[in-house]
Amino acid sequence: MSLRITALTDPDRSGGSHRLAWLASDPEGGPVGSAFLRVFTREGQGHLAELELHVHPAERRGGVGSRLFDAAVAAAREEGRRSVIAQTGAGSPGDLFLRAKGMRRVLTLTYVRLPLASTDTGALRRTVGQPHPGYRLISWDGTVPDGLAPTFAASRRAMDDMPMDDTDFGTVVWDVERVRSAAAAVAARGDLLHTVAAVDDSDGTIVGFTELVVPGDGKGDAQHYGTGVLPEHRGHGLGRWMKARSVLWARESHPDLEGLLADTADSNTHMRRINDEFGYEPTHTSIEYQLDL
Repeated sequence: MSLRITALTDPDRSGGSHRLAWLASDPEGGPVGSAFLRVFTREGQGHLAELELHVHPAERRGGVGSRLFDAAVAAAREEGRRSVIAQTGAGSPGDLFLRAKGMRRVLTLTYVRLPLASTDTGALRRTVGQPHPGYRLISWDGTVPDGLAPTFAASRRAMDDMPMDDTDFGTVVWDVERVRSAAAAVAARGDLLHTVAAVDDSDGTIVGFTELVVPGDGKGDAQHYGTGVLPEHRGHGLGRWMKARSVLWARESHPDLEGLLADTADSNTHMRRINDEFGYEPTHTSIEYQLDL
């Protein structure tokens, strides 16, 4: 089949990344596949690009994916990237394709879901009510209050050492502007960002946090974002404490919400243990692949 590959560029380069895109079409102009390359530009991740590639099932094994893949990898090299990552479902056609293209498996992620109707709210309340001497929990919706913004941004380094196995992910550098921009992006699509944070009573600084994004209509499934505790404050059960408070808030504040979604690296045994304790159930597994340029 004669293919036409059309390159496209996202004109918006104001954030921490920009996207390049390619559309594959057949001789009649019908779309048969697409590829998107997210090129990271913020400090700490200027070496990285992320590939997303799709081919219509009827057009697979005809060279469409290879043409799109080659175009994206060539662009990553031109952009000066050293690593390209891509994620796909375990055992899927994409899994086989990425391996065949020479990408190596660097991370396994397990996706889980907590059915809220079956949660034990009494147990959650007991967990939230357990004393943690020297710490207290606070929470807010949407953008972090101005007075907490600097310490909240500083607490984001809690994610710097999250298990990423062999992924060349780099370090996500956070400041107040980025924290506010992330919250604004969630609000712009009509969703609600709810944050629970642990505060050190000795100096009033935030030492841990967990984030949950709820659909704007309060229905369906909400999505957990990051959960982290600063290294110097680990070992006090703060992660479990914060997550219990977040789950309880979702159950009590959004009665039409059906479930909570999360994904965790298989090597992140601590968070997997917390999820198991709270009743999260595995739904599927994804594999992260990486191409070293």
